Amino acid sequence: MPEPTKKDETPNGQPAESVAPESNGAPPLPEISLEVSPPPDDDAAPVSSPTPQADDANSLKKLSVELPNDSVPATGRKDSVWSLGEGQAPEELDKPVDSPPLSTLLTEKPQSGTVPVGGDITFVAKVEAKDLLRKPTIKWFKGKWMDLASKTGKHLQLKETFDRITKIHTFEMHIIKAKENYAGNYRCEVTYKDKFDSCSFDLEVKEAGQSQSIDIRSAFKRREHKQQDDTPEVDVWEILKNARPDEYEKIAFTYGITDLRGLLRRMKKIPKEEKKSEAFAKKLEPAYQVDKGGKIRLVVDLADPTVELKWYKNGQEIRPSPKYIFEHKGTQRIMVINNCNMNDDAAYSVAAGDEKCATELFVKESPVKIVKGIEPVKTTVNERIELECEVSEEGAQVKWMKNGVEVPTGVRSRYRVKCEGTKHYLVIDDASREDTGTYSIMATGGTSEAHVQVDLKPLKIHMDLQDATVLLGKPLKLHCEIYPGNVPGRWYRNGQLIQPNDRINIIHRNNSLHDAGEYTFVPEGYSQSLAAKVHIIDPPRVHLESLNFPDNTVTIVAGNKLRLEIPISGEPAPRVVWMKGERVILDSGHRVRAETYGDQTSLTIDVTEREDTGNYKIVLQNEAGEATASIKVKVVDIPDPPEAPLVPVVGGDWCSMTWEPPKYDGASPILGYFIERKKKQSSRWMRLNFDLIKETSSELKKMIEGVPYEARVFAVNAIGVSKPSEPSKAFTPLAVTSEPTMLVVDDVTDTTVTVKWRPPETIGAAGLDGYLVEYCIEGTNDWVVSNKELTEKTRYTITGLSPGCKILVRVKAVNAAGESAPRSLQHAILVKEVIEPPKIRVPRHLKQTYTRRVGEAVNLVVPFMGKPRPKVIWTKNGQPIEPSHVSIRNTDCDSIIFIRKAERSHSGKYEMTVQVENHVDTAIIDIQIVDLPGPPHSVTIEDVWGGNVALVWTSPADCGNAPITGYTIQKADKKTMEWYTCIEHYHRTCITITDLVVGNEYFFRIFSENMCGLSETATQTKKSALIVKEGLQVKNPEYINHDFKEAPKFTQPLINTFAVAGYNTTLNCSFRANPRAKVIWMKNKIIIVDDPRYRMFSNQGVCTLEIRKPSPYDGGVYSCKAINDLGEAQVDCKLEVKGGFSFYELMKRGVPLNLIDKYMNEAKVVEQEK
Repeated sequence: MPEPTKKDETPNGQPAESVAPESNGAPPLPEISLEVSPPPDDDAAPVSSPTPQADDANSLKKLSVELPNDSVPATGRKDSVWSLGEGQAPEELDKPVDSPPLSTLLTEKPQSGTVPVGGDITFVAKVEAKDLLRKPTIKWFKGKWMDLASKTGKHLQLKETFDRITKIHTFEMHIIKAKENYAGNYRCEVTYKDKFDSCSFDLEVKEAGQSQSIDIRSAFKRREHKQQDDTPEVDVWEILKNARPDEYEKIAFTYGITDLRGLLRRMKKIPKEEKKSEAFAKKLEPAYQVDKGGKIRLVVDLADPTVELKWYKNGQEIRPSPKYIFEHKGTQRIMVINNCNMNDDAAYSVAAGDEKCATELFVKESPVKIVKGIEPVKTTVNERIELECEVSEEGAQVKWMKNGVEVPTGVRSRYRVKCEGTKHYLVIDDASREDTGTYSIMATGGTSEAHVQVDLKPLKIHMDLQDATVLLGKPLKLHCEIYPGNVPGRWYRNGQLIQPNDRINIIHRNNSLHDAGEYTFVPEGYSQSLAAKVHIIDPPRVHLESLNFPDNTVTIVAGNKLRLEIPISGEPAPRVVWMKGERVILDSGHRVRAETYGDQTSLTIDVTEREDTGNYKIVLQNEAGEATASIKVKVVDIPDPPEAPLVPVVGGDWCSMTWEPPKYDGASPILGYFIERKKKQSSRWMRLNFDLIKETSSELKKMIEGVPYEARVFAVNAIGVSKPSEPSKAFTPLAVTSEPTMLVVDDVTDTTVTVKWRPPETIGAAGLDGYLVEYCIEGTNDWVVSNKELTEKTRYTITGLSPGCKILVRVKAVNAAGESAPRSLQHAILVKEVIEPPKIRVPRHLKQTYTRRVGEAVNLVVPFMGKPRPKVIWTKNGQPIEPSHVSIRNTDCDSIIFIRKAERSHSGKYEMTVQVENHVDTAIIDIQIVDLPGPPHSVTIEDVWGGNVALVWTSPADCGNAPITGYTIQKADKKTMEWYTCIEHYHRTCITITDLVVGNEYFFRIFSENMCGLSETATQTKKSALIVKEGLQVKNPEYINHDFKEAPKFTQPLINTFAVAGYNTTLNCSFRANPRAKVIWMKNKIIIVDDPRYRMFSNQGVCTLEIRKPSPYDGGVYSCKAINDLGEAQVDCKLEVKGGFSFYELMKRGVPLNLIDKYMNEAKVVEQEK
């Protein structure tokens, strides 16, 4: 692109006269020079060259500029201007805003081309990567939106390469075996961060054998001065009819059709013969049109409503959103596009199974027409150019183009665009040669273009540049002379632009290796160039001081990536070799590799390991010499896990643990250790310390006794925490029991001592395995274990003792944790048997006559005392007891007499004699075995008078070995022979029975009774007694039978009762009912059935409920219900049980816990009230 320049101006705006240096006024020789020389002071200000006098365009000039450090321009005269990229004059360099170049990335753009059908063609784009930190992004498009990245394959290939020497990215697009439909407009877009560049180019595909190119576009192109004809030729009409919808725009562009939408509307009116679709009953229309901001509905009718449907826009699937709404109506599938804009102008398709149908949507926008076009301009360099155009609407958006590329109009651009109503202007204040070209303005309704021509004067070279060789640090000067002298130009080094100034002379403080290369001066606007080569030699050097590592030692954590970039210098570029020991590190290594590029070399270790620790050597060589350097790499890592810890001592809730330090500390000192533990059955580890433990031992506390545990250890250094060690062997905290309690002497003989004790108060989780009994002779401390094996009993006899000696005794409890503390006797025991006179302790219930019924068992235990073991003798009535009838068993402390089935013959007085040597003690036990008595001997009717009968009988012959306590007399009418009791518990042997019914004849019988009960049989009178009344004839009247049936009715209700816990209680009531009623007892409205704690009686309408040994649980509301066919009746009462049982007794009786808790609380309240 042409470079902007400025005219030479004086402060008043008029061109300045040039002053010749010679007195004769001859024109001076034109001279352009580039100087590189070292100044005496690095911090000195830049020295400007003398300001030359202004000249006219025909005079020869010497142009010079001094630029320190290749960056800061020196101020001078504005006789000639140096062109900067695509933008501004040198005097604007110091301004904060610079004009960006039109193309900021592409250094070589793809050019339009032509290829025959079946041929290959390649388009190339290049991007300079000097100022880029990473690869730019490139996209290839066809038309407006078709991204070619998804179209690569057999006929299209995209390729990318990078030249490390020139630092140029090359992007290529290969079209293989081109077809006719490949023709069209293509676009290349390059993006890097906030930078963007693009370029459009055309591809023309010729048919085979075509000799010349036919510009169809120009044939169909409508000019503005002609009347537009929207009717296409017949052949174009056929092309559109047979083309796909996505090709309409390309065909319209190729053949110059301006009213494409009108053609499409006409095409829609032409009937088409469509193939029968299996999936679609009705497909999409070929095209749709909608106004911008409107809404459009795309409708298809499915042949099969169950087919899955997908919508696509430009090949991308459309998802439901507020923008796109999908509707189902029967077999119709509708997509609604809301608020259409220009982005919705695209190709749409719908897929149902394997079938597709497509359409194209056009968004209509009112066109803006060109009313007055721009005029051609022809001018010279440094003149002002203003292009004017008038459009049909105010505020319309237009686009200015130069040679088909949009003109930049930003703040930094040298182009200015302004708008006054319907008029639009493009202004170029300072025209240059590069401004020559075709300028056009584009509106939505048309375009207008004009050619602008900017000319220059011919160039003459009076002195060319000369090649130079210089040592590093020496001054360098390049000199050339051209005509005319005010022509700007550019200096290049190895093809790279050198920072220019308003003079051609450039001075550096020190030459460096960057100054070597091929220098070229290119006058602006001319094809000639001046070139010279500069070569600089420098011995190699390694600049380790830039690393800022102490002692050139690099420390890195294992697993991280290490990349050492070390600056190097030397000209020509030295050969770099990295070595570790004798091994050379190659640049092709996988994990460890060395790379050299430009002015630095690097060592890369992708994933550092412990083995990477060591000294690395760098060797540089070139034709100027050799240099070496050494770097030490130290890889630090987390330490190895320690060995499995040991648990030497275990207590009740603690243990001591030791471990060894890890074998490898990770090249960093061990700072401490973390400890974790867990229950053996669990998988959850618990951290025990949050402050590091410095030692290799620790004591673990607060453990649960009897639970197995495991422990592990972590080592910690400055890098981190190691992996855990292997778990320790499982250990269980166990505690020994407390000492046994209540140790006493139970017995002493001449050779034995018997002791007894109670178990320890605290046993613990380890349980109790047994006891050890130890003794020692008084005065010594030699304890002897009496029982070699543990004894589980709490009584033990020490045997084998010497008579007359004194011993001390102690007992230890033993479990898995060890032996408990001993429990010792306070005093020594004399081993000598003591005689204790016998003493019989007769139980209280045996001091009276012991009575039992026939058939019951007799089991009597009579304890006694005496030492040594007494001799026991039993006699009955002074005679020895027969062992077959009575069993006797004697022990050291008691005697047991046992009769399995008692008989009346076992009755008598039993005498027990206990004898120890000459000491004797006796006791007598009276045993009485009783039975039912026999009936009375004889029962006779002594006399009968009136309604009275006198009876007399004799006592029974067999009283049952127990006194007769009474008699029971019963009577029976001779007609019914139903017996009724007249009197019970009668003690005499004669009685008068009264209130007998006159006219009835009675029999009588009598039962005898003792403590065992009534006799099994009764003695009946042999004769009957007739009750008559003399002198009175009785006539039995006739009576009408009375109906005695009635519903149950209680004559005596239940009464609220208080009972004492543990003593039987009864509830009584009476009722009247006929027929006989069924009686039901209930507690708290629950029927009492088969409960052994209750007994129910019902006799002659009197009902009784007996509650055996009631407890507080038996308290509540009791009900008695009588039921017969005529009805039912019920009475209730409340029973309250006072006193009661302990918690244990209530639990034993099966009382629920909630009732026990209620009862205990009520008992406490009663006690407090008392």
